[in-house]
Amino acid sequence: MIRKLINSYRNYRNKKVQQETLAQQLKQRKEYLDNGQIPWSTGYLSFRNEKISEVLKDVNNLQTFAKNQIPPEFGYRLDERIVEYSWIFSQLPQQKVKLLDAGSTFNYDFIVSQEILQNKELSILTYAPESPNFNEKRISYLYEDLRNIPFKDNYFDIVVSQSTIEHIDMDNSIYGYDITHNEEETRKSYEYLRAIKEMLRVLKNNGMLLLTFPFGKFEHHGFFQQFDTEMLKKLLTVLDNQGDYRLDFFRYTEKGWITCNEDDCKDIISYNPHTGRGKGTDSAAHCRSICCIKFIKY
Repeated sequence: MIRKLINSYRNYRNKKVQQETLAQQLKQRKEYLDNGQIPWSTGYLSFRNEKISEVLKDVNNLQTFAKNQIPPEFGYRLDERIVEYSWIFSQLPQQKVKLLDAGSTFNYDFIVSQEILQNKELSILTYAPESPNFNEKRISYLYEDLRNIPFKDNYFDIVVSQSTIEHIDMDNSIYGYDITHNEEETRKSYEYLRAIKEMLRVLKNNGMLLLTFPFGKFEHHGFFQQFDTEMLKKLLTVLDNQGDYRLDFFRYTEKGWITCNEDDCKDIISYNPHTGRGKGTDSAAHCRSICCIKFIKY
């Protein structure tokens, strides 16, 4: 009897907390909209995450992205995550597969709750433990450098690395840990190539690798570097002769995100919300152009 009462109270308390959290989020989203949708202002993240959740549940949206198209005024004043998630989820198959999230961008409730992931054997690999996590959803967590992935060869059907490789060998102290990294602002780091080779190693034959990263003019922003054409070519050299790949490019405009080609992105710079560097009048929230690569291993 006492145990039942305790469990009943816990359920009531958890429900109460969820209701209060939702009420607070709704209030913040309203404030964000009322104040002109200024990126990173109060309510921005709550609004963005809710919008991402909506578009991932929209079959028509995912079908549009699968055709390398994008809805009009998509992601207005939102960062590249809304495009990356849409593009990635538009490529995922319905059947059960072993999926590696190389970088931990799936480790959010509004992502792991998406229906298409419910039958996936999902492993999340990141450098250090994060909170919250979702062990109750049978998600496996491993903590290691992406340049040393602790899985055997040919293990995963799909590997996803969303806006992660640009952080390799950079200053990751804002994420709560620090290791030796490239501190020279004029020097490119090519350590990301080691991570790509590891992703290919653990990918099965006929398996799929989905990569996204900021692309345009080379920039060293401390915690990330923006890739340019030369860095992209080095990446593609690793993929050459190991499989087939397709490149999709997207860039931000004052009216939202659009599809484009590589040449359209070459001179584009990113906005760093932590330092203010690269802020313009277009209300871009972060990176203004991204490259997305779908690779199928021979």
